[in-house]
Amino acid sequence: MFRMQKTVTALFKHERLEVTRNTADEARGYAERLISEAIRYGDKHNATMELADFWLLEKQLVHKLFKVLVPRFENYNISYTRCLPLTPTYPCTKTDQFPKSLLELRGNPYPPVMPKDPHNGSLLHNILLEEARKEMRQTQYLETAKSIGKEDKSAWVVNEKAEDSGSSSEDERKKD
Repeated sequence: MFRMQKTVTALFKHERLEVTRNTADEARGYAERLISEAIRYGDKHNATMELADFWLLEKQLVHKLFKVLVPRFENYNISYTRCLPLTPTYPCTKTDQFPKSLLELRGNPYPPVMPKDPHNGSLLHNILLEEARKEMRQTQYLETAKSIGKEDKSAWVVNEKAEDSGSSSEDERKKD
């Protein structure tokens, strides 16, 4: 429990943490509950103050909770925290065997981890990649068409002759 208290305290202090996924999931629930209780009841409610006193080991963070975070989150309709999975580091060491996550409070002052528009087509590297994809698809279509044309050319000729003879016999039937 003391480890969870330290994790929640660090989350409120730094507003962004890198921890294991299990720890992040558990600490996220406690942080969400603490913020929602602080928004709902405020700093005058004894049970909320006891909850904040229990989870926040550094007492100046209680003031940060009520004076900074509650005004920031009072109009939020979504969760107050975000948990993003992190890719494993290379080369893997013994400490990297557990998957990591980034746990952060929304609206923190740090730059975003995820870009706002990852599919921005006007960036140079995206333009070059799209043109390379088009060129690759075009060459694949041409190769496929050539391979189909060589293999099935004799079958197409037979089918065309059958269709031509079939259409002429249909024309003759219509005339009769």
